[in-house]
Amino acid sequence: MSTTRVTDAMLSRNVLADLNDVSARLASTQRVMSSGKRISQPSDDPYGTTQAIDLRSELSGVQQYESNIQDAQSWQQVTDSALGSISDAVQRVRELVVGAANDAGGQDARNAAASEIDQLVESIKTAANSTYAGRYVFAGTATTTKPYTVGGPDTYAGNTAGIARQLGPGVSVTVNVDLSSVLGSGQSAADGKLLDTLRTISADLRTGTPASLNALRSTDLQSLDTNFDALQQLRAQTGALGNRLDLASTRLSQVEETTTQLLSNTEDADMAKTLIDFSTQQAVYTSALRAGANIVQNSLLDFLK
Repeated sequence: MSTTRVTDAMLSRNVLADLNDVSARLASTQRVMSSGKRISQPSDDPYGTTQAIDLRSELSGVQQYESNIQDAQSWQQVTDSALGSISDAVQRVRELVVGAANDAGGQDARNAAASEIDQLVESIKTAANSTYAGRYVFAGTATTTKPYTVGGPDTYAGNTAGIARQLGPGVSVTVNVDLSSVLGSGQSAADGKLLDTLRTISADLRTGTPASLNALRSTDLQSLDTNFDALQQLRAQTGALGNRLDLASTRLSQVEETTTQLLSNTEDADMAKTLIDFSTQQAVYTSALRAGANIVQNSLLDFLK
């Protein structure tokens, strides 16, 4: 029966190998403690690493959609504010038309009303030139082109193309409205839209003939009301968009929260368990050092004794 001699060198190598193994585990636990991450490199958990990559990609997509929604909400708020200003101006025009049509103040009052309406036209065009982040919100896709010239012709200079923002996979909304469908291009276009109507009202006020006064009471007022109704439809459209964006924002916030939690569960460390592991491994390492010191000694000198 053969026996294997265990030399001091073999003992030393075994002790050092065991110490290195315990030291490596201790160092790994220290990395987890310092980073707070269970996975610091793919080899730590290949399957978990794949999950984390997929979750990060999903989270990045959700955050991009949230950014799109925030942009759309800001656009919508500027749009609604401008439409509100235009609505207020139109309501003021209606008050002036009703008052002047009664002929209570005579021609001087009508001239004053016409002058005020001219100023209201300019304020309406100013509102139509509203911008968000340096882009004209009512110019269609020609966002660097001022839609209307304040103090100049009433011609619309933008286009009617839509601007879309993506809210999710395969889901997008148009964030702009076609204000030119309500304002038109003024008397030069004779389109019966709001600017054309306001210019006609101003002219009828200044003319002051029985036919003009009759037009103020009938066709002018009817055209003004028709355009005001169309303007309110745009405001309703904008309000509906705002509601949809709010709902989408709430939904994406919930998705982001859930995805973030899943990512944390996948790659973050359980710090309570990690601290316990560190304490245990440190105790094992200290014990191994002591045991190794007793086993691996100056063997030759001990033997000679």
